[in-house]
Amino acid sequence: MKRLNWQFFFEKEKAKGYFLNLDSFIKTERSKNTVFPKEIDVFKAFELTSFEGLKVVIIGQDPYHKINQAHGLSFSVNTGIKTPPSLVNVYKELQTDVNIPIANHGNLTGWAKQGVLLLNATLTVREGQPGSHQHQGWETFTDEVITYISENKEAVVFLLWGNFAKSKKDLINASKHLILEAAHPSPLARGAFFGCKHFSQTNAFLISNNKTPIDWNLNQVDLFS
Repeated sequence: MKRLNWQFFFEKEKAKGYFLNLDSFIKTERSKNTVFPKEIDVFKAFELTSFEGLKVVIIGQDPYHKINQAHGLSFSVNTGIKTPPSLVNVYKELQTDVNIPIANHGNLTGWAKQGVLLLNATLTVREGQPGSHQHQGWETFTDEVITYISENKEAVVFLLWGNFAKSKKDLINASKHLILEAAHPSPLARGAFFGCKHFSQTNAFLISNNKTPIDWNLNQVDLFS
């Protein structure tokens, strides 16, 4: 019987030629430049969200490229760092959709621990150069992640925000998972994200499939324990 967990997935992917080339590229980059996130945090999303407990996937594009921001979770920043504009808009939608108070930080670890996989398509970036690690193999890896989830999990909610995330739709089996699409929460989308009600829809779907809903409230005292 096939083992269904991240360990099995990583063992399979890391043996492939594209990943060996990617690994070599990242090592060279780190020897010459500052790369974010720190090496220890590159796969943080998979450490915090087990395959067994995974319920929701939120797809981002690139890690933040400024110092101390990125820590391995899409849309999330380290505690103590100013909340980025896109995440501020996510918080605003949360407030209107499910009446969650706006958090005073941008660390989404609390979601990750509940089964929300915060997945960037590219998992590293050179300091100050957004997109600098695209087309080096990360997209192949994260497409495989999405496909692995789609094929081996049941009743997962995929939140696709913006055109890039929506481009991953064909990797997902819509007959057994819920796909919710919206504009990107970036201010550049001029408010088109607002009113999507993805958070209430996500929890309604989870409950209907006998799963514990996500507590979206990030103002918890035990958030990082």
